[in-house]
Order: sequence, then C-alpha cells, then structure tokens
Amino acid sequence: MPIAITDEPVEASGPMSLIYAAVDELERRYGQADDGPHLTYDELGPPRGFFLVARLDGDLAGGAGLRPIGDPSAQFGEVKRLWVRPDLRQRGVAKALMDAVVERARELRYRQLYLETGRAQPEAQALYARIGWQPVDAFPPGAYTHPAASRFTLSL
Repeated sequence: MPIAITDEPVEASGPMSLIYAAVDELERRYGQADDGPHLTYDELGPPRGFFLVARLDGDLAGGAGLRPIGDPSAQFGEVKRLWVRPDLRQRGVAKALMDAVVERARELRYRQLYLETGRAQPEAQALYARIGWQPVDAFPPGAYTHPAASRFTLSL
C-alpha cells in the first residue's frame, strides 16, 4: 500500500492527533515530557516550519515536523515529533517521512538539519544512523537541547 505524505496545518486534527500520540509515547518512555517552553507548535507552521502527515489508505500512519532553530541567517532546522503508529512500524513510514522532511527542507533552503532522541528510543537512533544522519555533540548556539539527548545532524 502506498504511503501518501502531505504538508498539513499543524493545528488541524490529523497533525494534532499525531503530536499528542508522540507526546504520550514520550511520556510513557521517559516520564513527564520536557519540551515545556522549548517548543511551541506554531513553530511547526509557515513560513519556515511545517508538519508532514503520512497516511495509508487515508488513515493516519505517522507524522514529522520541522522548525527553524538558532540564528535565522544560518538556515538551521530541527526535526520534531517524528512518530509512526506502532502497528505500522518497520514498514518504511518513518523513512518516507524523513525523506519528505529533507526534501521539503531543501525547498525552504535550509542548510543543516538537527534532531535529538534519547536512550529509551534505540529504534529511532538506529533509523537516523541508517539513513545517513551523523551524531553531533551539540546543537547550534541558542537552540535548546535536552542534556541527556543523543543528537544528530544532516547537511543539505
């Protein structure tokens, strides 16, 4: 079954459902979520941010967002809330979403992308390494990152 990926307004029901599901899973894995004031969902909207939704046969399958970080002139972005329904994992949905994020980021002239994940998400760490993201020690100055996170970057 083909994966359909569309850019949808972050405040729409599909993206918000996916974001809430991602946050729920993070809280189950780590305890209380730590984004607090470090992420506002409007950052995942135009003009520099976006949220992509993957659907299989019209049903929500997963999603991923991108927001600008650091000095705006540097053109850096951060992937946020990559999440795929548990029953659809290992079927290429996450890779398709990440490929689409990179493509869309290039269209918006981002030069470098970042993301972070944690110790309780070994499958995410393996995915990022497998699709060419490189480990990095730090995010750009002025960009929040969780102290215990594993960080990755990709040059565009």
